[in-house]
Order: sequence, then structure tokens, then C-alpha cells
Amino acid sequence: MSHQQPAHGSGTPVRRAGVLQATGSWCARHFVVVIVLWIAALVALQAVQHAYGGDYSDNFAIPGTQSQDGLDVLEKHAPSAGGYSSQVVVHDADKSLSGLSSQMSTVVGSLQKLPDVLSAQNPLTAPSSTGGPDVGPLSADGKTAYITVRFSEQPSSLGSGYLDGVDSAVRPLRSAGAAVEYGGSLGELARPKANDRVSEAIGFGVAVLVLLIGFGSLLAALLPLITALICVVCGLGLLGLLAAATTFATVSPTLATMIGLGVGIDYALFLVTRHRQNLMDGRDPVAAAGAATATSGRAVLLSGCTVIIALCGLWVSGIGFIGKLGVAAAVTVVTAVLGALTLVPAMLGLTGRYIDRIHVRKPVAEVEPGAEPGPDGSARPGREPTTERGPTTHGTWHRYAQRVERRPWWFLAAGVVVLAVLAFPVLFIQLGHIGDGADPRSFTDRRAYDLMSSAFGPGSNGPLTLVIDQSEVPQSDRSALESQAQQSLAKVPDAAFITPLTATQDGDVLTATAYSVAAPQDERTTSLVDHLSDDVLPAAVHGTAADTYVTGTTAAQVDFLDIVSSRLPLIIAVVVGLAFLVILAVFRGLLVAVKAALLNVLSIAASYGVVVAVFQWGWGGPALGVSGDVPIESYVPMMMFAIVFGLSMDYEIFLLTRIHEAWLATNDPRASVAHALEITARVITCAALIMVSVFAAFIISDNIVVKMLGLGLAVSVLIDATVVRLLLVPAVMTLLGRAAWWTPRWLDRVLPHLDAEGSGTTGGAKASGNT
Repeated sequence: MSHQQPAHGSGTPVRRAGVLQATGSWCARHFVVVIVLWIAALVALQAVQHAYGGDYSDNFAIPGTQSQDGLDVLEKHAPSAGGYSSQVVVHDADKSLSGLSSQMSTVVGSLQKLPDVLSAQNPLTAPSSTGGPDVGPLSADGKTAYITVRFSEQPSSLGSGYLDGVDSAVRPLRSAGAAVEYGGSLGELARPKANDRVSEAIGFGVAVLVLLIGFGSLLAALLPLITALICVVCGLGLLGLLAAATTFATVSPTLATMIGLGVGIDYALFLVTRHRQNLMDGRDPVAAAGAATATSGRAVLLSGCTVIIALCGLWVSGIGFIGKLGVAAAVTVVTAVLGALTLVPAMLGLTGRYIDRIHVRKPVAEVEPGAEPGPDGSARPGREPTTERGPTTHGTWHRYAQRVERRPWWFLAAGVVVLAVLAFPVLFIQLGHIGDGADPRSFTDRRAYDLMSSAFGPGSNGPLTLVIDQSEVPQSDRSALESQAQQSLAKVPDAAFITPLTATQDGDVLTATAYSVAAPQDERTTSLVDHLSDDVLPAAVHGTAADTYVTGTTAAQVDFLDIVSSRLPLIIAVVVGLAFLVILAVFRGLLVAVKAALLNVLSIAASYGVVVAVFQWGWGGPALGVSGDVPIESYVPMMMFAIVFGLSMDYEIFLLTRIHEAWLATNDPRASVAHALEITARVITCAALIMVSVFAAFIISDNIVVKMLGLGLAVSVLIDATVVRLLLVPAVMTLLGRAAWWTPRWLDRVLPHLDAEGSGTTGGAKASGNT
């Protein structure tokens, strides 16, 4: 076995002009054309999107699950008992609702006439529960009731204009002094539309401060923000057009904005920093922009592809809802990459040599003052720069890297301990669905939830519909089956009450409603659904040809949870495997690729732990506007993994490209790490702080899932840019030494050759004597 040797000759890789360099130079030279085209595209996309764009909703089905199959059976045999149910909750603190019988009848009749309504139940005439806890629809004191409305479509997908008809229908009750609130999906439709402008403004403000402090130049600080904003707006326009063709979740635009701003600012920052260093080294603006696009732009392209690959890996879940969330985020990543490769060079051409004219302190880019530039305009690694006064001293980051080199095991151990402590809570993670009880009290669905819980118990917010399909059972055996099933449904653990079985009009289906002792998102409710579907109902029809199902919104959420939980390991394996192959193909180092995959998995586990501690354990949840302890939304870990793994590979690629570049020039693995850390630490730190601020700003959202994603992504980027990049990567690369860049000869032959920094070496130095 032997290791890769750096290319010799001139002492540094010979760069060749390529497509990216030509593109960057052309855009910088013809900046007016490029900028006008981008602005025209932005205006056109927004105009078309407003005219023809689709709406976002959480209306999705999971074919093949028992909850969906049960819903299909109900729709076939009892359409009015199927569909999607929501509650219209009525409460009068002063008097019994029985005095409003005429108004109640009018309201129920008006609701039944609304489009997409299958049925509406009058709580004053419906039979109340007997022989068990009061589960409605009319409370024992007569002051609270709920109208169960069944829709043919998910109410949340009907559009905000649908609420006008609902408000008009319930007006008689409100005019009589009763409070009327909407629960379930109807309440979700009534939530105020998310406004991300405050979050965006906070993220932008922090970004400006970080860039001014880090680099000193006003235009250099504003340029990444302006280009990122243009790219995100274009991406959202494209997403709106896609939403006209297929259904995207309501959180999709927020997720796309969050990711688009983060990567857009980062990608532009990497190019602007490299461009400004080129200017400081004496290149003219067009050549400097072209060189930045050929080097950092190539790394941007590879990083963007890695993020997109990770997001597309969500389709492995087999759930269109989750796969489309990945598509929504990928759309703005694509526009961010395109903007970095075209719009950013054009803006650099526009600013010319004046990019650093307005500054708050002496402008700096990659190389600290005193560093000796190399032949290609970058800091020359592996030797002490000199001046007329003698040797200069390296910067802070170089001295820090040398400190890591002296005690790599200590730094490695410190990083692992930090990650282990942060990741510890993930051992107790509880996946589930965040119920309406965690929403702000200003939301109508939260007020409906509280009224229902107070009057009928927490389980009334998530009733379970039990379905027994006896269409294949002979008529002579159906009476015995019903009696046997009714006995099996008595005294089910964690069930507060189960209504008696009733037959549909055609007699082919028996139905009942089960109420949990706990809230819909509680673990006991999940256990009840699993126990009913796996044990109780199959035993109830044992020996017959009947089929059984547990359906309803809560049952569908449990099915969704089960599928996500079972497929999360597969998604992790696919995303890690694809990213591993990208790193291996770029850097031709087997251990480098293994190291990148393992460290990123560790950093993601640490961010999971923080999310569990804050939301599930309640350590700071109330300060974030979360009412009580909540489970981790079932698809959040999956989304976090794909997004964070992709984003963390950004920093991995930018750092490793500089280490690899220095290794090719000097054949000194330790000096290469110190050199790369010195010239990338400033820009990576600034980029990470910006991305953290962008993600963290979304914590102020009213949507709990957005809060969860915002905190998780912010923490993960912070961990990745500090613990991983400053402790673990330098320590591991130092310990690996030359072995980091070794690849078996047979593997080197089959791998594609990707050039991360446009060095012209086709995947790095050619292996010599690899095994």
C-alpha cells in the first residue's frame, strides 16, 4: 500500500480555464445583461405565480395503511360517516345551550349545505354517552357542545375563502352570545397565515453585522444578502407554480425560504471572499470574478449537488408528503447555486474595484495581513512568509491549528465528549404528532382544544373510529359476531370510553368510536391505537371472515409515525452513502470520506439531542412559545437529517478543498491542515453565524414544527462549524496524516473524477502505487 503523492513540477497545480471560469468572466464582463435577466425572471415568475400558482395544504393520504383502508370502507358503505371530521365547538359560560336549540338547528342546517360537507351532527339531539365518562357531544352541565362536521376533503385544503361560508353558517350562535371555535383541520384552516418577514428581517440584520465585523466592507456585506434574496424569491415563484400541479405541505414555503436564504448567503459569501482576495492580490475585476467562479464556484456546485442529493433522499421514505418537502427545499437550493454562478459574478463585475471602498475598518478577505501570497494569488502553505524585517507571524487560526497538531488526541476527545453529552437526550426521543394543545391561545383550534379537554376529557380531541367490515360474513353469523366484538371492546386499557357498535344502513359494516384517556399526541394514545388495531379488533372477529380497521385523523397520524420510524434508518443510510461517494470522488481519499460521514452523523445526533431536551423535556419550550412538553414531530428528524447533512457537507467540502490544495502543493499533511484552517476559518465562521441567525430567527414562528426545525437547524450548524470544524476535523486529519488521501487503485479506477477547486488535476493528484 502507498499513499497518493502530490503533483510536482511548478510546486502548485496548474489551473486551466474551464466552463465555470468562462461563465464567471462573461457574467462579470456583461453584468448589465445578467442582472437585467435575473430581475426580469424574478418579476415574471412572481406575476405568473400570482396568476396561476397553487395553494399549499396538508391534505395527503397514505395508501395501504389500515387507517386509509378503513376510511375507504366507510366511504363505500356509509359516506356520511366517512370523510374527514372536524369539530365546531360551542360554549356559553352563563347558560345552558339547550336554550339555543333553534339557533343550533339553523347552524347545523347551514353547515350541511356547505360545499364538500357530508354531514353535520346536532349535539342537542344526538344521543350522549352513557355508562362511562362524558364524551359528548353535549356536556353534563349543558354549557359546552360540539358539532361534528364531516368533509369529503381535508378542510385545511379547501382554501381560506371557505371560512367565509363557515363563519356565516355559525353566525346565529355567535349573535346569541355563545362562543364558537373551530377544532381539528377546520381550525388549522382558520389559523393566521404565516408571516416570515420578521424572521427574514432578523436574519438579514444579523448577517449584515456579522459580515461587517468579519470583513469590514459594506458592499461585500450587502452583496451576498441581495443575491440570496433575489434567488429565494425566484425559487418561491417556481415552487408556487409546482404547487399548481401537485399538493405541497403548508410548511413548504417557510422551509424553502429558510434553506434558500441560508445556502444562498453562504454560497455568495464564499465567492465574494475569494473574489476580493483575488483583487487584493492584483487581478482585474473580470479575471478575479472568473477565477473565483472556477475555484469557489466549483465547490459551490459540488456542495449544492450534495444538498440536493440529500434532500432527494427523502423520497426513500415512500411518502409523497415528505418527498415533496425535500423538493420544496431543493428548489431554492437550485436557484441559490445558479445565482452564485451567474448573478454573483455579475454583481462583482458591477462593483469592480470599488467593492471595498466603503468600509468600517480595514477590509480583509481570506489571508490575514502579513501572509505571503502564493503564485496563484492565494496564501502559500507550508512556509513562513517573510518581509524586509524578517519572518512574519502566522495568524490566530494558524497558531490554533498548530496547537491542535501538538495534542490531537486531546482535541479529538474533547469534541467527542461534547457531542456525546449533547446527543444523550436522543436516546429518549418520542416521535409523534404535535397536537392543537401546543398552539398559541390566540388560535381558534387551541381554544377549541381547551374547551373540549375541559368538558369531555383530552381524548375527545382525537376520537378513533373502529370499523368492522362483515360484508363477507353470512347473515346468520352477524349477530354472534357483533356480540363477540362488543364483549372484546369492554375494558380496553387506556380507553376512556368506547361507544356501542352500530351497523351501517346496509348492515355490512359495524362502527364504534373510542376515546383515549390521554391527548391525541400522548404516548398512551399511540399505544391504544396499536393495541386496538393489532390485538383487540383481530381478537374480536377471530374465527370469522370479517376485516377490522382503526381510522380517523389520530389513527392516520399513528400510521404515518410508524412508517416514518421504520424508514428513517433507510433514509440515513442512503443519504450518508451518497454523500460518502461524493466526497470520495472529489478528494480520492477513502478515510477522508469515512471521516466526513461519521462526524456529520455525530453532529446531527447532537442537534437531535438539543431538540429533544428543549421541546420534549420542556427545557426552554415555554420561552419559545410552546405550551407544555410536546413530542418530536414524526417527520422532523428525517427532514433535519437530510437538510443538515447536506449543509454540513458544504463546510466539509470548502475546508477539505483547501487542505487538499495545500497537500498537493507541499506534501506536508500537518502544514496543509494549518494552512487550510487559517484561510477558511474566518469565512466559514461568518457563514455559519449567518446561517445560524437565519435559522434561529424562525423560532419566533407560531408554527411549532417551524420552531422545531429552526432550532434544530441552527444548533446543528453551530455544532458543525465549531465542535466539528475546529476540534474534530483538524484533530482527525492530523492523526490520519498521509493515510487520509489513500484510495485503493481498483476504487480509484472506477470512481468518476471531480475537480473540487478547478485545479486542473482531475480529482487531485494521480495515485502512485495505490493498492
